[in-house]
Amino acid sequence: MSVSATRAVAAWHVRGRALPDGEPIEFWTDGGRIVDEPVAGARSLDVGGTIDDTWILPGLVDAHCHVGIRFGGGGGESTEGLLEQARIERDAGVLLLRDAGSPVDNRMVDDHPDLPRIVRAGRHIAAPKRYIRGLPVDLDDESQLPDEVRRQARAGDGWVKLVGDWIDRAVGDLTPLWSDAILKDAIAAAHDEGARVTAHVFGEDALPGLLGAGIDCIEHGTGLTDTTIAAMVDGGVALVPTLINIATFPEIADSATRFPVYAAHMRALHTRRYDTIAAAHDAGVPIYAGTDAGGSIRHGRIADEVDELRRAGLNATDALGAASWAARSWLGCTSLRAGESADLTLYRGDPRGTDVLRAPAVVMLRGALHPVP
Repeated sequence: MSVSATRAVAAWHVRGRALPDGEPIEFWTDGGRIVDEPVAGARSLDVGGTIDDTWILPGLVDAHCHVGIRFGGGGGESTEGLLEQARIERDAGVLLLRDAGSPVDNRMVDDHPDLPRIVRAGRHIAAPKRYIRGLPVDLDDESQLPDEVRRQARAGDGWVKLVGDWIDRAVGDLTPLWSDAILKDAIAAAHDEGARVTAHVFGEDALPGLLGAGIDCIEHGTGLTDTTIAAMVDGGVALVPTLINIATFPEIADSATRFPVYAAHMRALHTRRYDTIAAAHDAGVPIYAGTDAGGSIRHGRIADEVDELRRAGLNATDALGAASWAARSWLGCTSLRAGESADLTLYRGDPRGTDVLRAPAVVMLRGALHPVP
């Protein structure tokens, strides 16, 4: 059967090898959900030709992206543009997105069953002139932070996004945005709302206060030290390093000639990025794959991020799990279980190989097939 010629049908019979163990697996889909008993009239979906050549993953995950930030220029994207961003992710096999802050309301994506599911963090929360213009909610006084966290927790899907550090032009380097005391109140407010908190952090100095306040996740984390890594392990704090974004640090430094200390700092963080992430992984920090797509990073690059995680010391299975089954579990979505939504990415060959991961054979979302262009 030619996958490119198929159309969505009610039921499929799926056979292949599944990760992380690589063992053969067989199930059916019915009404958009996985079932473990044969379904009358189900059509076979062996995209590799044999069970050994067909590999099945739960839909991939980009655990840090932005659906609604305009590429290249920053600021909010149009409705048509953000829907296209979601389509690009789907065609790369990414069926679950954690939107780590968007300046526009992207909930209309939920009205499109052919587009990925999104777990939202509301808008970034920052201080005036301490983040990218047009993206965050800017607070004139940090005493407003707990109340704003509550607002963003209610606007999101269980996450809140803080800007933990950014260049302070008066200092000429990265500095924290918030006091330790207000962070404790703000993160407690989020937890009271049933939300988890994550923070953008490039440097070293903001990490102790965020970790001491009970934060749930760190984005980027290039300034991690042995001490803050140990605190992450103790607190069960996750890390989403966004390594393809960190690759832009030298370019950022080159554009910051007015701030030589900051520029040197960014270059140093970039130079040791793989060692930093490897140390966190070796210590037992949970690591998940996120591209930071939106703004300066194009959507659809999850395979590049998985490749970068391997460069940072994760083995091929763990690096892929950080963008699939492990990330789905972290975000509260189970994988390849009877009764769950049939959100699958299928490959001709083992997707632990980068070239294979870049080229999914077919995507199944809510039980409907979406042949890859």
